[in-house]
Amino acid sequence: MNRIQQKLREDKKLLSIYFTAGYPALDDTVEIIEDLEKNGVDMIEIGLPFSDPLADGPTIQESSTAALNNGITTDVLFDQLKDIRKTVSIPLIIMGYFNPVLQYGVEKFCKKCQEIGIDGLILPDLPLDVYDSDYKAIFEKYGLLNTFLITPQTSDDRIRQIDKASKGFIYMVSSASVTGSKSGFGKEQEAYFERIAALKLANPQIVGFGIKDAETFEKATRKAKGAIIGSAFIKFLTENGTGNIHSFIHKIR
Repeated sequence: MNRIQQKLREDKKLLSIYFTAGYPALDDTVEIIEDLEKNGVDMIEIGLPFSDPLADGPTIQESSTAALNNGITTDVLFDQLKDIRKTVSIPLIIMGYFNPVLQYGVEKFCKKCQEIGIDGLILPDLPLDVYDSDYKAIFEKYGLLNTFLITPQTSDDRIRQIDKASKGFIYMVSSASVTGSKSGFGKEQEAYFERIAALKLANPQIVGFGIKDAETFEKATRKAKGAIIGSAFIKFLTENGTGNIHSFIHKIR
């Protein structure tokens, strides 16, 4: 069983943290991952920077630009992570855009992920039908779970299609906006959370976008299995560096 699937079976609400590889400094990646695990984070999404990040708000965009300027590349990231499984046991997911994966070579990329111990990928711009027809067999060959996103605008039929194609969790985007653009959840989001819960999907949902503190984490996870914090954590790194990560995590739970 994949580490993500094992983690999803645990009887608790899961906290997943997203950060941008190679930020704030090029060589911070491994230290951040190790510190997050030590401080009780359940899963980590490692952002692979891309020059045209359509779904990302300004905070993540700026961190991606800085990381690219620092010298992060797919090869550099893989080299940084080559020994990560000697010190880290929680699920690790690479999140990014499909273009760098395609440029690297999809099979070569997936094989490298397996060698390092990456558990899954989140590629928001890889459509479900293209994944199914062209890449599903490659992902499965190398033991990688592909995570799909849903939004408040996704139809029930499409959500059920995504549920059928998923083997881990569904990334439930809390609002139709870019990352980091909203804080808190209004009635519209709460109605959306209720609607998805009522579908009784086979795969658990983890909520992303708009989670920044204990209050938003608690609200996001009332109906869902867990929540993802990205922009708020990157802002913290920008302001505080990597030396005090425990204070950020301990404010959430």
